[in-house]
Amino acid sequence: MKTLRVVLFHAVLGCALTAGAQGYPTHPITMIVPFSAGGPTDTIARIMAERLTRALGQTVVVENITGAGGSIAVGRVVRAAPDGYTIGIGHIGTHVINGAIYPLTYDMLKDLEPVAMIATNPQIVVSKNAAPAKNLKELIAWVKANQEKVSFGTGGAGTPSHVSGVQLQNITGAQFQIVHYRGSAPAMQDLIGGHIDLGFEQAASALPHVRAGKIRAYAVTSKTRLLAAPEIPTVDEAGLPNFYMAVWHGIWAPKNTPKAIIVRLNAAIIEALADSAVRQRLADLGQEIPPRAQQTPEALAAHHKAEIDKW
Repeated sequence: MKTLRVVLFHAVLGCALTAGAQGYPTHPITMIVPFSAGGPTDTIARIMAERLTRALGQTVVVENITGAGGSIAVGRVVRAAPDGYTIGIGHIGTHVINGAIYPLTYDMLKDLEPVAMIATNPQIVVSKNAAPAKNLKELIAWVKANQEKVSFGTGGAGTPSHVSGVQLQNITGAQFQIVHYRGSAPAMQDLIGGHIDLGFEQAASALPHVRAGKIRAYAVTSKTRLLAAPEIPTVDEAGLPNFYMAVWHGIWAPKNTPKAIIVRLNAAIIEALADSAVRQRLADLGQEIPPRAQQTPEALAAHHKAEIDKW
């Protein structure tokens, strides 16, 4: 009898969700951002939310939930009702690296429904303006000569900036104090203020401050230079060969979100990414938009799994 009740409950729930999907959306949607306001993920989320509001005909509200490298926010998405009114944005740190850092209460592949990959960008090696180094080789030499004094800021434990910092220590043998923040934005503010010495920042958050002369850039962690900043050399050119780290962003919904809703959300994202104004705003942040064939839920699922296997 209990088993029958469970079966009936899920059948009724499934019918309700399917019926709800037909008129979706009928009220505002919340996009959960796993970092503080003003950081690169938040900036990308707000660009997308603004355009998705037009595409969906309902307001997409950005909600910042910080802590534990973004795993708290992802957990919120996992536990949300699978009705399409709560979605989450994240990247390689929140949806890949966290699996090796934190004892998660959810499965990053099985407990989320992929919607679309939206953008990818490398990180940039940056320092405060007062650092004496003029290029990456000089920066590494300076760090080695001042190991007990140099501080390195991250967006939180387990974030791509943290992983890159540890990898830099391993490759160069230089040691420095790693300082974790609750997101990239506060780390960047302390870098601009000269309270920390260096870091790895996503192009999205670093480029505006590099252009404004508030921080210094040394290299991008990719094989090719950024179209938005061709003056910054690659790590290969700057003397740190093969030091690649791409920070890609995707959007997910809770597991069991009806297929019709996923299709609707994906179509809205594709429409947003085709908008010339959105493309320009993302390009100005050093973001590369994936080809149309890579914007599907299936493509995000495949890339997500491949990245988990790799890292």
